Amino acid sequence: MIQVEAYLNVADNSGAKKLMCIRVLGGSKRYAGVGDLIVAVVKDALPP
Repeated sequence: MIQVEAYLNVADNSGAKKLMCIRVLGGSKRYAGVGDLIVAVVKDALPP
């Protein structure tokens, strides 16, 4: 379960290391689960 303001570790090759969830999309849901969409901002990344 992912709440708003939760920090997430990234597992891809984009260079981002940590994300912060700022919105859970879809209705009045408070938590996001597997397959749900969220809006997140990159908080930590590798230098280019």
